[in-house]
Amino acid sequence: MITRIWHGRTKAADADKYLDFLLETGVQDYKATPGNLEVKIWRNIEADVAHFWTVSTWDSKESIKAFAGEDIEKARYYPEDNSFLLEFEPNVVHYEAFVVK
Repeated sequence: MITRIWHGRTKAADADKYLDFLLETGVQDYKATPGNLEVKIWRNIEADVAHFWTVSTWDSKESIKAFAGEDIEKARYYPEDNSFLLEFEPNVVHYEAFVVK
């Protein structure tokens, strides 16, 4: 398994609206892609900035390619992100994931 993590920042005042946007767009696209096993959103509000991480688990790099495109290291953005994000980080990170029982 592979975990893909993206990070973005918004104004704290936009945190709830951006969460709704993520749930309606990115999360739905993750879940609709074969090979996606799980999606979580992490959020931390610090003073006037809200940090978001989308943390998705996949069965393979090939499945990630179906979501992200050939260059899986490149972050995927939506046009509406321009209304929210304070910057556009160009890359995501990937980690091998292991289930521990």
